[in-house]
Amino acid sequence: MRDIWNPWHGCIKKSEGCANCYMYFLDKIRDQNGADIYRTQNFDYPLQKNRAGAYKIKSGETLRVCMTSDFFLAEADQWREEAWSIIWQRRDVKFLLLTKRPERVAACLPADWGDGWENVFFNVTCENQRRADERLPLLLELPFKHKGVFCAPFIGPVSLSKWLPAGQIEQVTCGGENYDGARPCDFAWVQQLSRECAASNVSFYFFETGTNFVKDGRHYFIPNKRLQSQQAHKSGVNVKGRPAHYKLCDGFGRPLAKARLYKPRFAPQCIDCGSRAICNGCARCNTCYLLK
Repeated sequence: MRDIWNPWHGCIKKSEGCANCYMYFLDKIRDQNGADIYRTQNFDYPLQKNRAGAYKIKSGETLRVCMTSDFFLAEADQWREEAWSIIWQRRDVKFLLLTKRPERVAACLPADWGDGWENVFFNVTCENQRRADERLPLLLELPFKHKGVFCAPFIGPVSLSKWLPAGQIEQVTCGGENYDGARPCDFAWVQQLSRECAASNVSFYFFETGTNFVKDGRHYFIPNKRLQSQQAHKSGVNVKGRPAHYKLCDGFGRPLAKARLYKPRFAPQCIDCGSRAICNGCARCNTCYLLK
């Protein structure tokens, strides 16, 4: 997908949310081992240019990083410094980092990190309350200008009420589990998180129900991911909290005017998509049509 940058592929399972990892599932279908970790051929994706000499990824776009791995994986230590260099060169692009390893982060930051780079949005995964209690204190201690929480796969109730009032967390995202052995996602958990975020003026987005969805005590089997997304959208639990302000700049450090930044375009099929609020917009790749 156009908004994903995987500088390396493969991961080591870390916690409960990894039990039915989608990357392992998809790699198995391809007769590969998800535990094999390697640098990808697309390592320099954010720096790639088109025939006209312009960057393929436009100023103001968001790239989700390491969606088939973990940016702070120990086995990727040898490549991370170069990845940081790419992120620094593209200070006009927002990079979303997601980890289950916040305990490793402080030792893996660049020497000139200071209190954080403006174009990095750092998220920790909290699939249940145990992991929220473990990772949220670390999230609040780490020096990032933009922070979020990713409750996916959402396999147990999570309360963030102890940490949201601090004002550091800009966004909470949640979604159910898919593929082999998908565990239930209860809508009551989603509603609780939504209420907590609303109380602290934090943005909240529910992007998919997962295959095994529970609402009002009834179980629903929803294998179609497009339908999952539509049902999440229909739930009406999203919260538009205080806006996040990214001070993006060009390669010379000059601030970029809002008029120069990428403006997402959405196709008709995006109207009822649960991921719309956290999406780069339609790349006209027809992927969504294939999910119908």
